[in-house]
Amino acid sequence: MSPPEEDDVSVSTLELFFDLVFVFTITQLTAVLAHEMSVKGALQVVLMLGVIWWMYSGYVWLTNAVRTDRAERRALLLGGMGAYLILALAIPHAFGDGGPAFGIAYFIVVLVHTSLFARTTNADTFTAVLGLAPFNLVTAGLVLIGGIAGGTAQYVLWALALVCEGITPYVSRGGFTVVAGHFVERHGLVILIAIGESIIAVGAGAAESPLDLQLAAIALLGLACSACLWWCYFGTGDDERAERALAQTPPERQQLTAVAAFGYAHLPMLLGIIALAAAEKKVVAHPGDALHNPEAIALGLAGALFMLGDVLFRRALGIGRSPRRILAAGLAAATIPLGLVAAWLQLAALVVVIGATLASERERPRISVP
Repeated sequence: MSPPEEDDVSVSTLELFFDLVFVFTITQLTAVLAHEMSVKGALQVVLMLGVIWWMYSGYVWLTNAVRTDRAERRALLLGGMGAYLILALAIPHAFGDGGPAFGIAYFIVVLVHTSLFARTTNADTFTAVLGLAPFNLVTAGLVLIGGIAGGTAQYVLWALALVCEGITPYVSRGGFTVVAGHFVERHGLVILIAIGESIIAVGAGAAESPLDLQLAAIALLGLACSACLWWCYFGTGDDERAERALAQTPPERQQLTAVAAFGYAHLPMLLGIIALAAAEKKVVAHPGDALHNPEAIALGLAGALFMLGDVLFRRALGIGRSPRRILAAGLAAATIPLGLVAAWLQLAALVVVIGATLASERERPRISVP
Protein backbone atom coordinates (compact mmCIF):
# COMPACT_ATOMS: atom_id res chain seq x y z
CA MET A 1 0.00 0.00 0.00
CA SER A 2 1.55 3.29 -1.10
CA PRO A 3 1.64 6.34 1.15
CA PRO A 4 -0.50 9.38 0.41
CA GLU A 5 0.71 12.03 -2.00
CA GLU A 6 2.36 13.93 0.82
CA ASP A 7 3.88 12.38 3.93
CA ASP A 8 3.55 15.54 6.02
CA VAL A 9 -0.02 16.74 5.61
CA SER A 10 -1.30 19.53 7.82
CA VAL A 11 -4.82 20.93 8.02
CA SER A 12 -5.13 23.76 5.50
CA THR A 13 -7.12 26.98 5.83
CA LEU A 14 -9.36 25.73 3.01
CA GLU A 15 -10.22 22.67 5.09
CA LEU A 16 -10.98 24.87 8.09
CA PHE A 17 -13.22 26.97 5.84
CA PHE A 18 -14.98 23.75 4.79
CA ASP A 19 -15.43 22.81 8.45
CA LEU A 20 -17.20 26.09 9.17
CA VAL A 21 -19.79 25.22 6.53
CA PHE A 22 -20.16 21.73 7.99
CA VAL A 23 -20.68 23.11 11.50
CA PHE A 24 -23.51 25.23 10.12
CA THR A 25 -25.29 21.90 9.60
CA ILE A 26 -24.80 21.25 13.33
CA THR A 27 -26.45 24.59 14.06
CA GLN A 28 -29.37 23.70 11.82
CA LEU A 29 -29.78 20.26 13.38
CA THR A 30 -29.77 21.86 16.83
CA ALA A 31 -32.59 24.16 15.71
CA VAL A 32 -34.58 21.16 14.45
CA LEU A 33 -34.23 19.34 17.77
CA ALA A 34 -35.03 22.45 19.79
CA HIS A 35 -38.19 22.98 17.74
CA GLU A 36 -39.29 19.33 17.74
CA MET A 37 -37.91 17.88 20.99
CA SER A 38 -39.61 14.50 20.70
CA VAL A 39 -38.87 10.99 19.50
CA LYS A 40 -39.81 12.09 15.99
CA GLY A 41 -37.49 15.10 16.11
CA ALA A 42 -34.66 13.02 17.56
CA LEU A 43 -35.08 10.39 14.82
CA GLN A 44 -34.95 13.06 12.14
CA VAL A 45 -31.77 14.53 13.61
CA VAL A 46 -30.12 11.09 13.90
CA LEU A 47 -30.90 10.23 10.27
CA MET A 48 -29.76 13.59 8.91
CA LEU A 49 -26.60 13.77 11.02
CA GLY A 50 -25.77 10.16 10.19
CA VAL A 51 -25.67 10.66 6.43
CA ILE A 52 -24.13 14.14 6.70
CA TRP A 53 -21.37 12.94 9.04
CA TRP A 54 -20.55 10.03 6.74
CA MET A 55 -19.78 12.37 3.85
CA TYR A 56 -18.01 14.94 6.05
CA SER A 57 -15.73 12.15 7.20
CA GLY A 58 -15.37 11.14 3.55
CA TYR A 59 -14.03 14.60 2.79
CA VAL A 60 -11.52 14.22 5.64
CA TRP A 61 -10.30 11.00 4.02
CA LEU A 62 -10.18 12.89 0.74
CA THR A 63 -7.99 15.76 1.92
CA ASN A 64 -5.89 13.25 3.85
CA ALA A 65 -4.96 11.57 0.56
CA VAL A 66 -5.34 14.24 -2.13
CA ARG A 67 -3.65 17.62 -1.85
CA THR A 68 -5.82 20.64 -2.62
CA ASP A 69 -2.96 22.84 -3.81
CA ARG A 70 -4.15 23.07 -7.41
CA ALA A 71 -6.74 25.56 -8.63
CA GLU A 72 -9.09 22.97 -10.14
CA ARG A 73 -9.05 20.89 -6.95
CA ARG A 74 -9.74 23.93 -4.79
CA ALA A 75 -12.59 24.92 -7.11
CA LEU A 76 -14.12 21.46 -6.79
CA LEU A 77 -13.81 21.53 -3.00
CA LEU A 78 -15.48 24.94 -2.93
CA GLY A 79 -18.23 23.43 -5.06
CA GLY A 80 -18.67 20.72 -2.46
CA MET A 81 -18.88 23.43 0.21
CA GLY A 82 -21.61 25.13 -1.79
CA ALA A 83 -23.58 21.89 -1.94
CA TYR A 84 -23.10 21.45 1.82
CA LEU A 85 -24.44 24.96 2.38
CA ILE A 86 -27.59 24.24 0.36
CA LEU A 87 -27.98 20.95 2.23
CA ALA A 88 -27.72 22.81 5.55
CA LEU A 89 -30.30 25.35 4.46
CA ALA A 90 -32.67 22.50 3.60
CA ILE A 91 -32.33 20.81 7.01
CA PRO A 92 -35.21 22.59 8.84
CA HIS A 93 -37.70 21.34 6.22
CA ALA A 94 -35.88 18.19 5.09
CA PHE A 95 -38.79 16.00 6.18
CA GLY A 96 -41.22 18.20 4.30
CA ASP A 97 -40.93 20.51 1.32
CA GLY A 98 -37.15 20.67 1.67
CA GLY A 99 -36.62 16.93 1.15
CA PRO A 100 -35.84 17.13 -2.59
CA ALA A 101 -33.40 20.02 -2.07
CA PHE A 102 -31.63 18.06 0.70
CA GLY A 103 -31.40 14.98 -1.54
CA ILE A 104 -30.11 16.89 -4.58
CA ALA A 105 -27.50 18.76 -2.52
CA TYR A 106 -26.38 15.52 -0.89
CA PHE A 107 -26.01 13.84 -4.27
CA ILE A 108 -23.84 16.74 -5.48
CA VAL A 109 -21.71 16.47 -2.32
CA VAL A 110 -21.05 12.81 -3.20
CA LEU A 111 -20.32 13.56 -6.87
CA VAL A 112 -17.79 16.26 -5.95
CA HIS A 113 -16.18 13.91 -3.42
CA THR A 114 -15.79 11.18 -6.04
CA SER A 115 -14.52 13.62 -8.68
CA LEU A 116 -11.86 15.01 -6.36
CA PHE A 117 -10.76 11.58 -5.19
CA ALA A 118 -10.39 10.50 -8.82
CA ARG A 119 -7.70 13.15 -9.24
CA THR A 120 -5.27 11.34 -6.94
CA THR A 121 -1.91 10.28 -8.39
CA ASN A 122 -1.74 7.35 -5.97
CA ALA A 123 -2.61 4.13 -7.84
CA ASP A 124 -3.75 2.25 -4.72
CA THR A 125 -5.99 5.12 -3.63
CA PHE A 126 -7.48 5.45 -7.12
CA THR A 127 -8.31 1.74 -7.14
CA ALA A 128 -9.92 2.05 -3.71
CA VAL A 129 -12.01 4.99 -4.94
CA LEU A 130 -13.30 2.92 -7.86
CA GLY A 131 -14.47 0.33 -5.34
CA LEU A 132 -15.99 2.87 -2.93
CA ALA A 133 -17.73 5.20 -5.39
CA PRO A 134 -20.62 2.85 -6.32
CA PHE A 135 -21.57 2.43 -2.65
CA ASN A 136 -21.56 6.18 -2.03
CA LEU A 137 -23.60 6.83 -5.17
CA VAL A 138 -26.17 4.19 -4.21
CA THR A 139 -26.62 5.64 -0.71
CA ALA A 140 -26.82 9.15 -2.17
CA GLY A 141 -29.51 7.83 -4.52
CA LEU A 142 -31.45 6.46 -1.55
CA VAL A 143 -31.26 9.86 0.17
CA LEU A 144 -32.43 11.61 -3.00
CA ILE A 145 -35.32 9.22 -3.65
CA GLY A 146 -36.35 9.38 0.00
CA GLY A 147 -36.30 13.18 -0.03
CA ILE A 148 -38.52 13.23 -3.10
CA ALA A 149 -40.90 10.53 -1.82
CA GLY A 150 -41.40 12.01 1.67
CA GLY A 151 -43.55 10.43 4.37
CA THR A 152 -42.76 7.00 5.79
CA ALA A 153 -40.73 6.08 2.69
CA GLN A 154 -38.30 8.88 3.49
CA TYR A 155 -37.61 7.54 6.99
CA VAL A 156 -37.15 4.00 5.66
CA LEU A 157 -34.89 4.95 2.75
CA TRP A 158 -32.74 7.32 4.80
CA ALA A 159 -32.36 4.69 7.52
CA LEU A 160 -31.36 2.17 4.84
CA ALA A 161 -28.86 4.67 3.43
CA LEU A 162 -27.34 5.14 6.90
CA VAL A 163 -27.04 1.38 7.42
CA CYS A 164 -25.45 0.93 3.99
CA GLU A 165 -22.92 3.66 4.75
CA GLY A 166 -22.10 2.03 8.06
CA ILE A 167 -21.23 -1.31 6.49
CA THR A 168 -19.43 0.11 3.44
CA PRO A 169 -15.94 0.00 5.06
CA TYR A 170 -16.37 -3.75 5.55
CA VAL A 171 -17.39 -4.51 1.97
CA SER A 172 -15.06 -2.05 0.24
CA ARG A 173 -11.71 -2.37 2.00
CA GLY A 174 -8.12 -1.45 1.30
CA GLY A 175 -6.29 1.21 -0.66
CA PHE A 176 -6.34 4.07 1.84
CA THR A 177 -3.39 5.02 4.02
CA VAL A 178 -4.02 7.45 6.86
CA VAL A 179 -1.71 10.36 7.68
CA ALA A 180 -2.38 10.19 11.42
CA GLY A 181 -1.49 13.76 12.39
CA HIS A 182 -3.76 15.34 9.80
CA PHE A 183 -6.58 12.87 10.40
CA VAL A 184 -6.66 13.31 14.17
CA GLU A 185 -6.25 17.09 14.01
CA ARG A 186 -9.08 17.49 11.49
CA HIS A 187 -11.58 15.49 13.55
CA GLY A 188 -10.48 17.22 16.73
CA LEU A 189 -11.05 20.63 15.17
CA VAL A 190 -14.59 19.77 14.10
CA ILE A 191 -15.41 18.54 17.62
CA LEU A 192 -13.98 21.77 19.02
CA ILE A 193 -15.99 23.95 16.65
CA ALA A 194 -19.12 21.91 17.35
CA ILE A 195 -18.67 22.40 21.11
CA GLY A 196 -18.68 26.10 20.32
CA GLU A 197 -22.29 25.59 19.20
CA SER A 198 -23.26 24.83 22.80
CA ILE A 199 -21.67 28.12 23.88
CA ILE A 200 -23.68 29.94 21.21
CA ALA A 201 -26.80 28.26 22.64
CA VAL A 202 -25.93 29.68 26.07
CA GLY A 203 -25.66 33.14 24.53
CA ALA A 204 -28.96 32.72 22.69
CA GLY A 205 -30.71 31.70 25.90
CA ALA A 206 -29.15 34.56 27.84
CA ALA A 207 -30.26 37.11 25.22
CA GLU A 208 -33.88 36.66 26.31
CA SER A 209 -33.31 38.30 29.71
CA PRO A 210 -31.44 41.33 31.12
CA LEU A 211 -28.06 40.49 32.61
CA ASP A 212 -28.02 40.03 36.37
CA LEU A 213 -26.17 37.82 38.84
CA GLN A 214 -28.50 34.88 38.29
CA LEU A 215 -28.13 35.03 34.52
CA ALA A 216 -24.36 35.40 34.80
CA ALA A 217 -24.17 32.38 37.11
CA ILE A 218 -26.26 30.11 34.84
CA ALA A 219 -24.31 31.27 31.78
CA LEU A 220 -21.04 30.36 33.49
CA LEU A 221 -22.56 27.01 34.44
CA GLY A 222 -23.39 26.41 30.78
CA LEU A 223 -19.83 27.34 29.84
CA ALA A 224 -18.55 24.92 32.50
CA CYS A 225 -20.57 22.11 30.92
CA SER A 226 -19.07 22.86 27.50
CA ALA A 227 -15.63 23.06 29.11
CA CYS A 228 -16.17 19.58 30.58
CA LEU A 229 -16.77 18.20 27.09
CA TRP A 230 -13.63 19.94 25.87
CA TRP A 231 -11.62 18.58 28.79
CA CYS A 232 -12.96 15.10 28.20
CA TYR A 233 -11.76 15.08 24.57
CA PHE A 234 -8.66 17.31 24.67
CA GLY A 235 -7.67 18.02 28.24
CA THR A 236 -6.58 14.49 29.13
CA GLY A 237 -4.18 14.15 26.19
CA ASP A 238 -6.34 11.63 24.34
CA ASP A 239 -5.90 13.50 21.05
CA GLU A 240 -2.12 13.12 21.26
CA ARG A 241 -2.38 9.47 22.27
CA ALA A 242 -4.87 8.92 19.47
CA GLU A 243 -2.39 10.23 16.91
CA ARG A 244 0.34 7.93 18.16
CA ALA A 245 -1.99 4.94 18.34
CA LEU A 246 -3.33 5.48 14.81
CA ALA A 247 0.18 5.98 13.39
CA GLN A 248 1.35 2.75 15.05
CA THR A 249 -1.62 0.66 13.93
CA PRO A 250 -0.56 -2.01 11.39
CA PRO A 251 -1.46 -0.99 7.81
CA GLU A 252 -3.85 -3.92 7.36
CA ARG A 253 -5.95 -2.72 10.34
CA GLN A 254 -5.43 1.04 10.11
CA GLN A 255 -8.36 1.81 7.81
CA LEU A 256 -11.02 0.01 9.88
CA THR A 257 -9.52 1.35 13.12
CA ALA A 258 -9.78 4.90 11.79
CA VAL A 259 -13.40 4.32 10.72
CA ALA A 260 -14.34 2.87 14.11
CA ALA A 261 -12.64 5.60 16.16
CA PHE A 262 -13.37 8.68 14.07
CA GLY A 263 -16.45 7.62 12.12
CA TYR A 264 -18.66 5.51 14.37
CA ALA A 265 -17.48 6.79 17.77
CA HIS A 266 -17.62 10.49 16.89
CA LEU A 267 -21.26 10.26 15.82
CA PRO A 268 -22.68 9.87 19.36
CA MET A 269 -20.36 12.65 20.56
CA LEU A 270 -21.80 15.02 17.95
CA LEU A 271 -25.33 13.91 18.83
CA GLY A 272 -24.53 14.70 22.46
CA ILE A 273 -23.30 18.19 21.54
CA ILE A 274 -26.46 18.84 19.50
CA ALA A 275 -28.71 17.66 22.34
CA LEU A 276 -26.79 19.79 24.85
CA ALA A 277 -27.08 22.91 22.71
CA ALA A 278 -30.80 22.35 22.10
CA ALA A 279 -31.49 21.93 25.82
CA GLU A 280 -29.16 24.65 27.13
CA LYS A 281 -31.03 27.45 25.40
CA LYS A 282 -34.12 26.60 27.48
CA VAL A 283 -32.08 26.07 30.66
CA VAL A 284 -30.30 29.43 30.44
CA ALA A 285 -33.46 31.33 29.49
CA HIS A 286 -35.48 29.90 32.42
CA PRO A 287 -33.04 28.40 34.95
CA GLY A 288 -35.47 28.26 37.84
CA ASP A 289 -38.28 26.60 35.92
CA ALA A 290 -38.81 22.86 35.77
CA LEU A 291 -37.94 21.38 32.39
CA HIS A 292 -40.48 19.42 30.42
CA ASN A 293 -39.76 15.70 30.06
CA PRO A 294 -38.24 15.95 26.54
CA GLU A 295 -35.91 18.79 27.57
CA ALA A 296 -34.71 17.01 30.72
CA ILE A 297 -34.17 13.81 28.73
CA ALA A 298 -32.23 15.70 26.03
CA LEU A 299 -29.95 17.29 28.63
CA GLY A 300 -29.28 14.04 30.45
CA LEU A 301 -28.71 12.06 27.26
CA ALA A 302 -26.42 14.79 25.96
CA GLY A 303 -23.83 14.01 28.61
CA ALA A 304 -24.42 10.25 28.33
CA LEU A 305 -24.01 10.19 24.54
CA PHE A 306 -20.83 12.27 24.58
CA MET A 307 -19.23 10.13 27.29
CA LEU A 308 -20.22 6.86 25.59
CA GLY A 309 -18.85 8.12 22.27
CA ASP A 310 -15.61 9.05 24.00
CA VAL A 311 -15.41 5.56 25.52
CA LEU A 312 -15.86 3.97 22.09
CA PHE A 313 -13.23 6.32 20.66
CA ARG A 314 -10.67 5.39 23.31
CA ARG A 315 -11.35 1.67 23.05
CA ALA A 316 -11.19 1.62 19.24
CA LEU A 317 -7.66 3.05 19.43
CA GLY A 318 -6.65 1.17 22.57
CA ILE A 319 -5.64 4.36 24.38
CA GLY A 320 -6.97 3.48 27.78
CA ARG A 321 -9.68 1.74 29.73
CA SER A 322 -12.49 4.02 30.77
CA PRO A 323 -14.75 2.42 33.41
CA ARG A 324 -15.21 5.78 35.15
CA ARG A 325 -16.48 7.35 31.94
CA ILE A 326 -18.97 4.53 31.45
CA LEU A 327 -20.22 5.18 34.98
CA ALA A 328 -20.34 8.91 34.22
CA ALA A 329 -22.54 8.23 31.19
CA GLY A 330 -25.01 6.38 33.41
CA LEU A 331 -24.95 9.11 36.05
CA ALA A 332 -25.49 11.77 33.38
CA ALA A 333 -28.67 10.00 32.30
CA ALA A 334 -29.67 9.71 35.98
CA THR A 335 -29.76 13.53 36.25
CA ILE A 336 -33.00 13.62 34.26
CA PRO A 337 -35.33 13.69 37.32
CA LEU A 338 -33.44 16.76 38.63
CA GLY A 339 -34.42 18.72 35.54
CA LEU A 340 -38.07 18.12 36.40
CA VAL A 341 -37.41 20.05 39.62
CA ALA A 342 -35.31 22.93 38.25
CA ALA A 343 -33.36 23.39 35.02
CA TRP A 344 -30.24 24.79 36.70
CA LEU A 345 -30.14 21.85 39.11
CA GLN A 346 -29.80 19.29 36.33
CA LEU A 347 -27.19 21.34 34.51
CA ALA A 348 -25.18 21.72 37.72
CA ALA A 349 -25.42 17.99 38.38
CA LEU A 350 -24.18 17.26 34.85
CA VAL A 351 -21.15 19.51 35.40
CA VAL A 352 -20.43 17.80 38.73
CA VAL A 353 -20.73 14.29 37.25
CA ILE A 354 -18.42 14.90 34.28
CA GLY A 355 -16.06 17.18 36.20
CA ALA A 356 -15.67 14.73 39.08
CA THR A 357 -15.02 11.89 36.64
CA LEU A 358 -12.25 13.82 34.89
CA ALA A 359 -10.76 14.91 38.21
CA SER A 360 -10.69 11.30 39.45
CA GLU A 361 -8.68 10.26 36.39
CA ARG A 362 -5.75 12.52 37.19
CA GLU A 363 -2.62 10.47 37.58
CA ARG A 364 -1.26 10.36 41.06
CA PRO A 365 2.42 11.30 41.36
CA ARG A 366 4.65 8.28 41.50
CA ILE A 367 6.68 7.85 44.68
CA SER A 368 10.09 6.38 44.02
CA VAL A 369 11.24 3.82 46.53
CA PRO A 370 14.98 3.96 47.37
